[in-house]
Amino acid sequence: MDPSWYLETLASDGSRVVHEIKKLPFRVGRDPSGELVESTMGLSRRHAEFSADISGRLRLIDFDSTNGSYVNRQRINGSVLLSDNDVIHFANAEYRIRMRSAETTTFVGRSTPHDEERTVLVPAGRGLSQNFVPHEREFRALLRGQGLSGALQPIVDMRTRAVVAYEWLGRGRHPDLPESPIRLFQMAARLDRESELSQAFRDYGIRTVSSRMKGATLFVNTHPKETFDQAFLAELARLCDDPSAPKLVVEVHETAVMDVARMKELAARLKDIGVRFAYDDFGAGQARLNELGEVPAHFVKFDMGLIRGIDMASERKQKVVGDLVRLVTDLGSIPLAEGVETEAEAEVCRLMGFKLVQGYLTGKPVSVDGPAAPSTPD
Repeated sequence: MDPSWYLETLASDGSRVVHEIKKLPFRVGRDPSGELVESTMGLSRRHAEFSADISGRLRLIDFDSTNGSYVNRQRINGSVLLSDNDVIHFANAEYRIRMRSAETTTFVGRSTPHDEERTVLVPAGRGLSQNFVPHEREFRALLRGQGLSGALQPIVDMRTRAVVAYEWLGRGRHPDLPESPIRLFQMAARLDRESELSQAFRDYGIRTVSSRMKGATLFVNTHPKETFDQAFLAELARLCDDPSAPKLVVEVHETAVMDVARMKELAARLKDIGVRFAYDDFGAGQARLNELGEVPAHFVKFDMGLIRGIDMASERKQKVVGDLVRLVTDLGSIPLAEGVETEAEAEVCRLMGFKLVQGYLTGKPVSVDGPAAPSTPD
């Protein structure tokens, strides 16, 4: 991961203890197979987990632990994005999350990677090789559309189980590059080209659906760096002028939602060009109730961390989720349960008032390159 993250805490003797987050997901709890195993009284066996997010930040997911996970003294439900220096409590165990990224650079000299000569500034304390992105030439080809792929996952009506839309999930298939979109976005971040990668994935998905599923509704993701960019909006407007293009629903990343003034402008622009939008990864661990009230979305996709295992969750968590569903519905948005894997989870979600469902229970993502790729029936 670039930059690297670590947890720091104090031992009983007052000494500083550092836990490097060397790989993701990074699991916390009493389970001996986890990456951070604590015998602290109050920790659940499978307490919480750190995972990567396309924004470059870490996401903390609580697994409905008995005594909770807290970020800056506030208990989370589902997941929350973390910032450098946040204070985290797993039950009574206290940690601080830190990001190791250099703030100064040191002049090293000249190098000639591939086809250009340039001066390289290396962050203090890092080796020269750490500043080059392996397969940069191949990555640039990916941005031009070479080696792109993806999958479609159905979004269905909770009551009838009829497919009402699909979500486009971009992937890579270049032989020299990762398939995982998270790893590709990590490469893009080192080149400051996240918006271009997001656009490349989206364009490929829209072209694919346009040729196979005329009239379909397609949910597409956005990177927070591009959300308010005029070029992004202009591209959406151009796509909507194509009669063969799918009906688009733009998923807004949670870090962009917090800017209420710009979200109001975005909502007005999207309305003008005929594009609906959804708030992604919505959950009680994020301070977004104000934003939801100020700028209601057409759809609100509830965080997987809130939905998975909801049938077995504590009464407290079920009440939190149920109250949020009612709030979303009262504001005129359509609540969508994401990550549903069992009939028991689906039934609880139905009783809570969810209108749409997405998950392995109702349909796994299907690669557009495979023989079973979705298409319009003859």
